[in-house]
Amino acid sequence: MNTITCIGCPMGCQLEIENAGPIKISGHQCKIGVEYGKEETVNPTRNIATSVKVDGGDIPMLSVKTSRPIPKSKIFDCVRAVQAIRMQAPINIGDVVLSNVANTGVDFVATRNILTLSKT
Repeated sequence: MNTITCIGCPMGCQLEIENAGPIKISGHQCKIGVEYGKEETVNPTRNIATSVKVDGGDIPMLSVKTSRPIPKSKIFDCVRAVQAIRMQAPINIGDVVLSNVANTGVDFVATRNILTLSKT
């Protein structure tokens, strides 16, 4: 038996998960808890947000995020891969910073615009 806190809605239910045989979930107050508990047991995923360095921009760092959740087991591989990236300004929101990070099929994308630093 495993206990986790559901983050599917504001209730924060304490889910009791039994996965010896078919997965059994109790402690939920809505069906979101059942789905969250199953997903967290079978295939846990996470969204990742971090930043990368920028050359020639009006600010030195660019905030980035995964375009969709990645397998929890790949978090460290993805973070290591994106830490090696250095971008050149200008950058637009939604620009792909790193494609198919750690062979997940997921991209890191820019979450803000960065202008080219004017040389005045």
